[in-house]
Amino acid sequence: MIELTGVHKAFGANRVLNGVDLRIGRGESMVIIGGSGTGKSVLLKCILGLITPDSGTILLDGHDVAQAERDAFLARFGMLFQGSALFDSMTVWENVAFRLLRGSLKRPKPEAKEIAIEKLRRVGLGPQVADLFPAELSGGMQKRVGLARAIAANPEIIFFDEPTTGLDPIMSGVINDLIREIVSEMGATAMTITHDMTSVRAIADHVAMLHGGIVRWTGPVSEMDATSDPYVQQFIHGRAEGPIPSVR
Repeated sequence: MIELTGVHKAFGANRVLNGVDLRIGRGESMVIIGGSGTGKSVLLKCILGLITPDSGTILLDGHDVAQAERDAFLARFGMLFQGSALFDSMTVWENVAFRLLRGSLKRPKPEAKEIAIEKLRRVGLGPQVADLFPAELSGGMQKRVGLARAIAANPEIIFFDEPTTGLDPIMSGVINDLIREIVSEMGATAMTITHDMTSVRAIADHVAMLHGGIVRWTGPVSEMDATSDPYVQQFIHGRAEGPIPSVR
């Protein structure tokens, strides 16, 4: 469904992507791993068209994303942001229904609220939280609201940016289980950026290791532990010694 070929991106002298090749199949959950500053977020933004690659091609269903009509293109995506990124001046339901209250997906306000409450229910939050503000919620509840917002418009593709950052191990497990269940139920294609190896094992069908601006290794999550790639082995086991420098 998503295909990247020879994608390069530099910011001045800083070469972030150096020829990324990656394929993500329809309905597949792909997890991108790699150290901080390796270009994972830049890669995601290139796919969304928020950053223009210097060279290479990015195709969605065989069509160049650079040529896509923006509103229709972005309507196919949902996004769970790192830190949830909720609007603090809006109620919970207004956050969830953000896309449904404006633009090409606009719905009448009562209908948008009804959809938002249903999506909140799907992530384990009752209707009593709908009229609260984000500041009145715990970090785990905020993350669930962010997930409800990501799925509110029933997107074909969902991106998850560090979905368990800042959460305790139990809540991280809850969020991982929700992501896996919801992606499977919706039949969505998922791309996740994470450092959390527990998340990788919980939600990935396939894994790609990004380092030095290229995909060093990609394969089924079931083959990740057995690969001989030294970059993957160092990263997944958190070893100080190896080809990835400990000071970056």
